[in-house]
Amino acid sequence: MPVDPQIAASFALLDGITSYRDAETDPDKRARLVAALTPEPGYDPPPCAVRDVDAPGPHGAVPVRVYAPRNRSRTARPGLVWAHGGGFRFGNLDMPESDMVARELCHRADAIVLSVDYRLAVDGVTYPVPHDDVVAAWRWVAATTTELGLDPGRLALGGASAGGNLAAGAALRLRDEGDLVRPCRLLLAYPVVHRRLPPLPHELRVRMTDIPRLLRFLPEDVEELARTYLGESANHADVVPGYAMPAEADVSGLPPTVIITSEYDDLRASAEVFAEQLARSSVPTRVVMERGVLHGHLNRDPRTTGTNHSLDLLANALTP
Repeated sequence: MPVDPQIAASFALLDGITSYRDAETDPDKRARLVAALTPEPGYDPPPCAVRDVDAPGPHGAVPVRVYAPRNRSRTARPGLVWAHGGGFRFGNLDMPESDMVARELCHRADAIVLSVDYRLAVDGVTYPVPHDDVVAAWRWVAATTTELGLDPGRLALGGASAGGNLAAGAALRLRDEGDLVRPCRLLLAYPVVHRRLPPLPHELRVRMTDIPRLLRFLPEDVEELARTYLGESANHADVVPGYAMPAEADVSGLPPTVIITSEYDDLRASAEVFAEQLARSSVPTRVVMERGVLHGHLNRDPRTTGTNHSLDLLANALTP
């Protein structure tokens, strides 16, 4: 189907903006970029109780933001440890893909959501630091389920884009190291799990030519993304760790997995090939492609059809 009209309406604002770095150095481009990505007025996030805590980790404290329903419950709730995206270099706990998603899932699933502020791959930080942070956050949550009001048997792990990579890599490590509390489900939104992308179908390549360059992920972008996360030396190695790029790993024994993809997304093939890999390894896997949306659609206004549907899918996965 065509790009959602609400999303397509913002394309004109992005004319001439080739990268986020480009927008950072030009006030006019920056203003247009902010306008293009700002939700339309009138959205009020669901109310929930929010607090910031620190989880201990091997590289120092890992900030975690805890979202809980305001109504008190005598029973332990389902939970989700969540990692935002941003190409490993960008993103924070205030971006919609972190804050809005957490608030919406807290409300829709009556669940506790714990959003992880993992260290970004900047200033010399590379793998395994962001990966270690997500694993450390999970283990802290698993050790404090009673205090948090969580049911350890209904604790899921998930993330979007780069965060989906980190969630899948963390699940592999928890499996391999025999953690007693492991994810009951893996929830991945448009994850990138390959160092080099599988080829896109011809039909999708043609349709992607109408998408603004800023919203594309061309081969050179994917190479930079991998180089940013893996570091120069590891990126040129013949084999990269499966925890860093989960498509390189044996994925058998992972928990039931839900994968959400975006119809207009150069990275879609990574998620789809990974889903096939999971299915071949007998991992119960559900793949849902959201029509009319682009990569990163969980950063869009939650009233957008595809974003709203994805939030409902994730909420339903938390409360089967």
